[in-house]
Amino acid sequence: MHGPKDEIIYVGKAVNLKNRVRQYFQSDKNKTEKIKKMISLIRRFEYIVVDSEMEALVLENNLIKENSPKYNTLLKDDKTYPYIKVTVEETFPRVFMTRRIRKDKARYFGPYTSGTAVRDTIDLIHKLFRIRSCSRRLPEDTGKERPCLYYHLGQCLGPCNAYVSPEDYRRHIDRALEFLSGKYDYVRKYLQDKMQTASDALEFERAIEYRQLLEEIDSLAASQKVTDVQMEDRDIIGIGVLGNDAVAQCFFIRDGRMIGREYLHLEVHAGDEIPDIVSSFLGQFYAGTPYIPKEVWIQSEIQDKELLEKWLTGLKGKSVRIITPKKGAKEKLVEMAVKNADNQLLKDFEKLKREDARTKGAQEEIRTLLGMEELHRIESYDISNISGFQSVGSMVVFQEGRPKNSDYRKFRIKTVKGPNDYASMKEVLMRRFERGLKQEGESFSTLPDLIMMDGGRGQVNIAEEVLGELGLNIPVSGMVKDDGHRTRGLYYQNVELPIDQHSEAFKLITRIQDETHRFAIEYHKSLRSKAQIHSVLDDISGIGEVRRKALMRYFKTIENIRSASVEELCEAEGMNRAAAESVYGFFHTKLN
Repeated sequence: MHGPKDEIIYVGKAVNLKNRVRQYFQSDKNKTEKIKKMISLIRRFEYIVVDSEMEALVLENNLIKENSPKYNTLLKDDKTYPYIKVTVEETFPRVFMTRRIRKDKARYFGPYTSGTAVRDTIDLIHKLFRIRSCSRRLPEDTGKERPCLYYHLGQCLGPCNAYVSPEDYRRHIDRALEFLSGKYDYVRKYLQDKMQTASDALEFERAIEYRQLLEEIDSLAASQKVTDVQMEDRDIIGIGVLGNDAVAQCFFIRDGRMIGREYLHLEVHAGDEIPDIVSSFLGQFYAGTPYIPKEVWIQSEIQDKELLEKWLTGLKGKSVRIITPKKGAKEKLVEMAVKNADNQLLKDFEKLKREDARTKGAQEEIRTLLGMEELHRIESYDISNISGFQSVGSMVVFQEGRPKNSDYRKFRIKTVKGPNDYASMKEVLMRRFERGLKQEGESFSTLPDLIMMDGGRGQVNIAEEVLGELGLNIPVSGMVKDDGHRTRGLYYQNVELPIDQHSEAFKLITRIQDETHRFAIEYHKSLRSKAQIHSVLDDISGIGEVRRKALMRYFKTIENIRSASVEELCEAEGMNRAAAESVYGFFHTKLN
């Protein structure tokens, strides 16, 4: 479904599309306010016909992820989880962190919810089992380099120099695999014996090292909870809803142990049913996670359970079941996930409310102040130069009250000579909107709902003149400053509108103004810096871009290059004696 600006406002699927669409335009008796509002915004429909329900499910998830339609349940978090990978197929396997599971012969453990926790676990494995952390090709590269620092620290067995046989190394790997599977008893007993032996021998520092390793293992074991004796992989998902916000709490059970949990925020609408939210969440979540467990436990029965099971089975390559426990310990685990989701939602509610107020709420205040019907995208512009030198323009974008950095753009002024901010701004705006009308680049093809100029009447008039020449009707306001160079109001439609300096709208306008300045000034500084380097080095005979970069890498500063001897200059990569003498002569001739 497409809205007034041809934006996608809803994506849905159906076996009988005609019946599904017709439902929206029948009696309003059972329709929620969300559905009524959505129907009022529909301007056209777009249909994509596929061969099966499975293809429709996959396409729906992809389109929701790509377009974030306003009236779909949206998964706000989009992350990949870290795993521990053990390259058991190698002669001398490695243990390291990865965020992608590949169809190789390696062993994967996870997902973990914290990259820090993964790194700490890997560090502990290196200390305990002395597994190599390098990426050398072994045994092909054996003996080509000296052992690294980890060998000398006692955290590597040194397979790079054949200090350990493949068979002995494999025994250490087997112990590490047991450890990652949650079997700590052997390692704990081994360390306790070592600690006692060191203590009896009065080697107290070594005994303390063993005690610290034991404490790290106990800490790791304490964070894992046995949930059953079946040693299965499963995810337990509970969803809590409060108004237009929802939280999905996920417990990750691997080999019968809870190895972590994660909560993810969703954006829903009043009237959305829990089964529909659960179904939408499963489709979006598992479309973006690299690992799919054998079972997924959820709190309520869902309509498209069989379809989702078939889809998940296809992704995993093995049977996957979606289960709604009805009684006993399994039901209590799902209830625990729901309770955690509710608690997290209440905990975050005030935080989310404050964030919403300073972004969407502030933007809504600006919309009301200016009397606009809709306001989603704001663009702001500024010019930066020093006495007309290296004039540049900046364009920053705020979407729903938040900076959209990917759409920021820089402009080097091409047609204006000297310090003429009005003419420079006209060039920037003309280039931006001409490209927008030609659909050149995603950030340019999307036009703003409001343009905010850094200044008053003069800058606003320039913007309106450009828009008039191009036949565009976009509201323009100026961010007016007082004598102390602080924002005091908005200039809009030939009137200066005062703003409450304690309001969220005022704070958002200030952030937009500050960000526009920062972006322009940083670009101008970078150009000045490049110009300074060019003026000093690129004017030297025999020094081109490659040698200039090599000199700066080696000497770091111009002053170091200036004070270097010919022999020292020759040390830089790519420098021969003739080039070094040219640099030396350039600086010392200038000094004389």
